[in-house]
Amino acid sequence: MKLKEYIRLIRPKHYIKNILLFLPIIFGGSLLQKDRLLHVIGGFVVFSFVSSVVYIINDICDAEKDRHHPTKCTRPIASGKIQKKSAAVLACFLLVDSVAINWFVCEKNLYGWLLIALYLVLNLGYSFGLKNVVLLDILILVSGYLIRILYGSVITEIPVSSWLYLTVMAFSFYMGLGKRRGEIINSEKNTRKVLKYYNKDFLDKNMYMTLGLGIVFYSLWCVNSGTIAIYSNKIAFTIPLVIIICMKYSLTVEGDSDGDPISVILKDKWLMLLGALYGAIIICLLYVFK
Repeated sequence: MKLKEYIRLIRPKHYIKNILLFLPIIFGGSLLQKDRLLHVIGGFVVFSFVSSVVYIINDICDAEKDRHHPTKCTRPIASGKIQKKSAAVLACFLLVDSVAINWFVCEKNLYGWLLIALYLVLNLGYSFGLKNVVLLDILILVSGYLIRILYGSVITEIPVSSWLYLTVMAFSFYMGLGKRRGEIINSEKNTRKVLKYYNKDFLDKNMYMTLGLGIVFYSLWCVNSGTIAIYSNKIAFTIPLVIIICMKYSLTVEGDSDGDPISVILKDKWLMLLGALYGAIIICLLYVFK
C-alpha cells in the first residue's frame, strides 16, 4: 500500500506531457536514427523525474491547504500517508538521478542544462508563490510545454519550425486557461488565491482566441513552403483532423471536467483515439508514404 502512495506522489500519469520531447525528432524525420532516439528516451526520463520533483515539493508546500480541499485532501502527503521528510528524501533521490541521466543526454551541451534549470526554477517559483500572481501563473504553466519541445530540439540537434513552436504555445495557453476555468467552475476559489482575479467570461474569450490561433498556426505550418518541401503537401490533410481533436477537447473541457489537461485526455477515450489516429497518420506520411 505504501508503494502505491509513493507512485501517486510522483504523478506518473503526467509523464504524458513529455511526449512533446519527441516532436522535433518525429517531424524532423529522424525517429529511426538510433543515437537521437536514445537521447530523446533519456530526455523523457529526465523530464519525468524532474517534473516529479516539482510535484513532490508542491505537495509539501501545499500540504496544510490541501487538507481542506474536497479532492486534494486524499493526496499522500495531505492525508498523512507519507511524511514530508520521506517525500523530501524521494525528491532528492529523483533529482540526483535526473542530473546523472541528463549528463548522458546533454553531455556538455550547456543549453540542455539551462533548460532543465529554467524548468526547475520557474516551477519551484510557482510552488513557492508565483501561482498566486495573475496571468504569470498561466504563463508558467505554458512555459513547461515550451521548454519540453525546446529541450527535445536541443538534445537531438533538430531545429523546430517557428510555426510549430507557435502552435504548441497557443494550444498550451488554451489548456492553461481551461485548467483555471475548471477550477472556477468547481468552486476552488477558497483554496487557490489567484482565482479571485479570473472570471468565466474572461477565460472563455481567451480560450477561444488561443484555440483559434493554434489552428491557424498549425495550418500555416502545414502549407508553409519549407514544410511542403520536406513532407509534401499531404501534411495539409491533417488539418481537418486537428480541428476535430480541438473541438472534442473543447467539448470535454467545457463539460463535466476539472480542466486539468491530463485528466481531460485520459478520461476521454474518443479523444485518445483521435490523438492516436493523428499520430499514426503523421508517422505514415513522414516515414511510410514519403
